[in-house]
Amino acid sequence: ALLDLSGVHEMKATWMGSTILPCSYVPSEGFMQQTLSWSLERDYSISTIFRRDSSGDHVLLSRFRDRVSVPKDSPGNASLLMENLEITDSGHYTCQITWRSENNSLVTKEVTTAVKVLKVAATKPIIRAGELGLRVPAGARTSLTCEASGSPPISYRWFRSTPEGEALLLSRQAELAWDNLHPSDSGRYYCEATNR
Repeated sequence: ALLDLSGVHEMKATWMGSTILPCSYVPSEGFMQQTLSWSLERDYSISTIFRRDSSGDHVLLSRFRDRVSVPKDSPGNASLLMENLEITDSGHYTCQITWRSENNSLVTKEVTTAVKVLKVAATKPIIRAGELGLRVPAGARTSLTCEASGSPPISYRWFRSTPEGEALLLSRQAELAWDNLHPSDSGRYYCEATNR
């Protein structure tokens, strides 16, 4: 069929995680996409959360600002990426696209997805231990990576133990990297993973 939108009817997503609501079509000669919008129906009210038109992309509901986006450079892909999901994001999402044909008539199609945001059983982070005792030549570049499983989001901190038994905070990233190792970088390093 010409210009059919494809999506899914329902999907589950995880609280505090991210998800992609699929909405796509095969671009067709003679049809120019004019507008693309995503709206949310919840508790019997409908509000537009995202709109793309000739003036650009607009997030119309403040609670979705910095949390939703639609791919820019892939024609035919109108999927909605949603991040940091809240329980209140559950509802019916409708992707609606309007095209203009060569004879200037407008064609509109839409597809609706029911989204349920679920809490998963909270699990504390478990760090997979790496091998102990890493030998690296001076002047080399290397990195230590902290990997933990558990309920997202997980934040990481790297520390170095001092001879006095104190902990020096070195990084708030999962990876601790050195461009040029010195003998003075020898020591004990450890990682801490935290979630809610």
